[in-house]
Amino acid sequence: MFSSFLFRQFSRVSKGGWEEFFGLIIRSVSFIFGLLPAIFFVILMRIIRPLYLIRINKLISPRLGHLAANTELYLCERIAGINVPEQMAYVDLHFHGGCRVSNKQLARMWKRKLNIWPKWFIEPTYLLNKLIPGGSVHDVGSNYLFGRDALNLHERIPAQLKFTHDEEVRGKQGLIDIGIPSGAEFICLMVRDDAYLNKFLPAPGNWAYHSYRDSDVNNYLLAAEDLTERGYYVVRMGEIVNAPVSSKNSKIIDYATNGMRSDFMDIYLGANCLFCLTSGTGFDGVPSIFRKRICYVNIVPIGFVESYRKDAVFLSKRYWLKSEQRELTLKQIFNYDIGHSLSNDECESMGVTLIENTPEEIRDAAIEMLESLKGEWLPDSTDEKLQQKFWDIFPSDKKIDHYFQKAVHGKIRSRYSSKYLRAHPKWLQ
Repeated sequence: MFSSFLFRQFSRVSKGGWEEFFGLIIRSVSFIFGLLPAIFFVILMRIIRPLYLIRINKLISPRLGHLAANTELYLCERIAGINVPEQMAYVDLHFHGGCRVSNKQLARMWKRKLNIWPKWFIEPTYLLNKLIPGGSVHDVGSNYLFGRDALNLHERIPAQLKFTHDEEVRGKQGLIDIGIPSGAEFICLMVRDDAYLNKFLPAPGNWAYHSYRDSDVNNYLLAAEDLTERGYYVVRMGEIVNAPVSSKNSKIIDYATNGMRSDFMDIYLGANCLFCLTSGTGFDGVPSIFRKRICYVNIVPIGFVESYRKDAVFLSKRYWLKSEQRELTLKQIFNYDIGHSLSNDECESMGVTLIENTPEEIRDAAIEMLESLKGEWLPDSTDEKLQQKFWDIFPSDKKIDHYFQKAVHGKIRSRYSSKYLRAHPKWLQ
């Protein structure tokens, strides 16, 4: 663990140069400076605990998806009376964990809802409390830690964040500035690659083991073109990406590479899109916390799909058995025990390759989402039976085995791509 920590520090300094080096020095000095008051604060927490409970929560700030989804679920749980101390006055104090805050605008908005204290003081307090026996009662922990709404709280609790009047004015002008006319509807497109993690969160040996989730942005152009032909704009998202979009269509805006990206517009776009077309990555958390619909394609592992997401459409990569040159059926994916695999190596060890969805499959899923949202979707007579068959096979009672045995799925609210199930009925056998 310590060697991994040293590697991360060395990687950040080597990538960030002197600026990152001095940042590391400042963070270290701040931590040491905060130790003495932290000791007294931990003692105070323990003394007053019978009368007043102080809990501390580490926000997962370096990852946008966690900063968005996990924090929203924390607030939803508190509103629902979940993970709230009974018959005791309490306060929850929060701090930004990790080496950086992934989005300063989102952090600013959370500060309106949460008691976010300075990291230099609260982080040493948090760590000291963990070292001293009996500190677990001062931790904030529940389902929200995994960012999965397995309790379907989003359905009954409204979004917790709102833009101020000034932010709304700024956001509407920002849409015009990037090329979206006033009143026009747009779709956010988010295609995962490893650029962000390799730059900002280097890992020992790099993030290659996670590349099974990546996909080619140009395979999404057919869907983007179809959406623009129907009168919508498509905005390609991403703080940093490996490759630009190869399109001359003025309604397809490569916001990730055109120099107009900002933390503020990332959040405003995600909060105001018609829906988000995504391969499943951190940005999804933004439209999610604003209760926008999401269409997932190339999503893997299939066993962790966000089945509880209301009216979501999703489509997994194909699990291809190399020895027999065929696609595994849905049942076989889980029988092979790779439906929840979290690395390339796990699939490769089973002789399975993950194959991306075709441009046509991506387009069909996106149009199903659009037409469903607009009330124009015309279901086939077999759709309901195919969906039921899918969920009968799918292990929706799965638990996260590590940590706290938390549920992965709640009430099923999403559906698999209807066009794909119609075209591949044998996949459900």
